[in-house]
Amino acid sequence: MSVDQVRSPRRTQILHEAAQLFAARGFHGVSVDEIGAASGITGPGLYRHFRGKDAMLAELLVGISEQLLDEGRRRVAEHDSPAARLDALVRGHIDFALNERALIVLHDRDLANLPDEDQRTVRRLQRAYVEIWVGVVVDAYPGFAQAAGRERTAFRARATADTDGDASPQSADARARAAVHAVFGLLNSTPHSAPGGPHAPGPDAMAELLRTLALGAFAAAGR
Repeated sequence: MSVDQVRSPRRTQILHEAAQLFAARGFHGVSVDEIGAASGITGPGLYRHFRGKDAMLAELLVGISEQLLDEGRRRVAEHDSPAARLDALVRGHIDFALNERALIVLHDRDLANLPDEDQRTVRRLQRAYVEIWVGVVVDAYPGFAQAAGRERTAFRARATADTDGDASPQSADARARAAVHAVFGLLNSTPHSAPGGPHAPGPDAMAELLRTLALGAFAAAGR
């Protein structure tokens, strides 16, 4: 899954170079002229494609959020069983994490540089993407609902006994949502924080390792 799949070759090239430069030096540390030079086009010529750096950053971050959501929906629709749907989601997100490092850096560091409306759009798309995962995870691992039921029973017992206790119990969706965010943290960071060198796992081995870890985390959390 790549941000390059839905754009013209010239826009794709400009956005690719902008993403690399923004990730390496920060949004405010890069000029339009530098993006133009990296793209083989004069700085003023970029304004035929984008109104400025803000528009490039918005298209990068909104665009990848839209594509993650569309890809998530497509993968879920292609499979019948919850386990197969979850595996497809995990594989798709791993592909993103391994191949779109610059966009992960941009989101973590430069989302706040977007106009408020674009920030709200990105967050809305991301929430929808997370909720796809939450529904699949709860279906794949009934233990999330069972654990939530045990918490509700314990909470009612404490309330009946009029004793101090923990806050209100989490729902199955809330527990699954926390697990999804934790797995996203694992998938998004591990490929780029793992040590390199001649003995480091290759892309295929890393992808399979991340898949095993992600599914194992959901299985453990959903017991």
